[in-house]
Amino acid sequence: MNSQTLPHPIDGLRAVAADYDVLLCDVWGVIHNGREHFAPALDALIRFRDGGGKVVLISNAPRPSRAVLSQLDSLGVPRTGWDAFVTSGDATRAELSRRAPGPVWALGPDRDMPLYEGTGVAVTDGPDEAGFICCTGLYDDTAEQPQDYREALSKAAARDLEMVCANPDRVVQRGDQLIYCAGSLADLYETLGGRVTMAGKPFGPIYDLAMKEAETLLGANADRSRVLCVGDGVVTDVMGANGQGLDCLFVAAGIHGATAQGPDGRVDAEKAGELLRAETTYARYTMLDLAW
Repeated sequence: MNSQTLPHPIDGLRAVAADYDVLLCDVWGVIHNGREHFAPALDALIRFRDGGGKVVLISNAPRPSRAVLSQLDSLGVPRTGWDAFVTSGDATRAELSRRAPGPVWALGPDRDMPLYEGTGVAVTDGPDEAGFICCTGLYDDTAEQPQDYREALSKAAARDLEMVCANPDRVVQRGDQLIYCAGSLADLYETLGGRVTMAGKPFGPIYDLAMKEAETLLGANADRSRVLCVGDGVVTDVMGANGQGLDCLFVAAGIHGATAQGPDGRVDAEKAGELLRAETTYARYTMLDLAW
């Protein structure tokens, strides 16, 4: 893929839908913003499925997919919009099981505790007794910042504790705010000399899970040239697609807001290209928001 090539702007998924059998579609920022779902995006997924395509939602949520379904339901995301769902939490559970019995410093909010159930690891609440760290986010992402964790993470780095990062996202859009995610703590930990293993996008384990789901749905091996990744995160969704050799539709609004919007209200391919080139990535297509 040529990182210098501008993404091709499209007005809707319908323009390229016939070229693909499978969508690997990001969730937060593409089909909802944490407060409400995006009806045009869900309509696009439903229409893609109506045409015979398969949709696998692929999310950096640090919880197992079964634990995230209730959130999607509460936001009014129709289950007719997708066929399968994999999360960074699903990939993380495999990493936890390999490190049992721990103990693990469970760094993150209480809502993420289902991640550890059935993995065989004991849980502790700080770095002093831990054998490794699993970071799912900040304890209180409405009030805290990564720098609030510098002292505790410095202790962990001094003990050479490995961190498993369950959500490589650095920030996510919640309503009209940007909220720090686990990836921001992983970045800080690396600057302090800590070792980090990533489970979610853009890294391989979550894509392996997603492709297995896609092939189960297809009942055959997937033709990777007919798999399209859809997402708004340059260093997660787009970089992950590039690493897997898959086509990508870059949803240029999402966490980037109006940065790539042209004066006509449509996506500006040059501005979208600048966002992509800043991280040495490439997307075949771009649009502001997912729609049919």
